[in-house]
This record gives sequence, structure tokens and C-alpha cells, in this order.
Amino acid sequence: MIRYQYDLNNVTANDLQGFFEGWENPPSTQKHYEILKNSSQIILAYENDKLIGFITAITDNVISAYIPLLEILPEYKNQGIGSELLHRMLEQLNDVYMIDIVCDEQLAGFYEKQGFSKLTGMAKRNRGKQSCES
Repeated sequence: MIRYQYDLNNVTANDLQGFFEGWENPPSTQKHYEILKNSSQIILAYENDKLIGFITAITDNVISAYIPLLEILPEYKNQGIGSELLHRMLEQLNDVYMIDIVCDEQLAGFYEKQGFSKLTGMAKRNRGKQSCES
């Protein structure tokens, strides 16, 4: 049974192993912890005591929000956990006018099924900072 948690109570960097599959230069578990700690909102997914997924949001809680990360451990993908995390985050952001997500092309279909629309947008990536190290 999957349970969901909305804070970092009892979470350490050691609990964050195995995320960011496919990233060329992923953040360390310590930087991952900092990302969660500094996000406006987080939701964590657990199976028993194992952290298996998370979603983050950055928001002004007035008009806009951005969901930068939705990650599920590889062995737990395609089980509806990502959809549930997204659904729960959208409930948290229900009063916000615009909720934006930027994703790789292969993930666009997932978000379209969740009610998102493709938009024209621009992004700048500093690939050298992907690991979140100086």
C-alpha cells in the first residue's frame, strides 16, 4: 500500500537513493534533500518505509506555480504513483491560476492525459549546473 507525506519529517538524504534515472549529471542525495527542503510544496510517496517517488512545486500561492520535478524510482513506474502524486499536487495548487510544467517530449503524453496542454515556451538550461554543485 502506498502512503503519501507532505513534509520532510523523518526524511534524510540517505532516503533519496536511486532517483533522477537517465540524468546525465544528477544531483547528489544531499542536494536532492535541499531541493525538497527549499520547494514551496512537496509530496512524497512511500511503500512501507521506502521513499519511492516525489513531486515538488514552486509557487507564489496567488497566480502561478511551477512543477519542476516528478520522479518515481524505476522499479515503481507505470503503477499510477506518478499520476497520484500529480493529482495530489494539483489539489494543493487548486486556487492558483496557472500551473506550468516543462518536460521532455517523451513525457508530454503523460501530462496531456492529466489535463495539461502544450504551449509555446522558452527555457534556458545551464547543463553544467544539473548536479546542483558549484
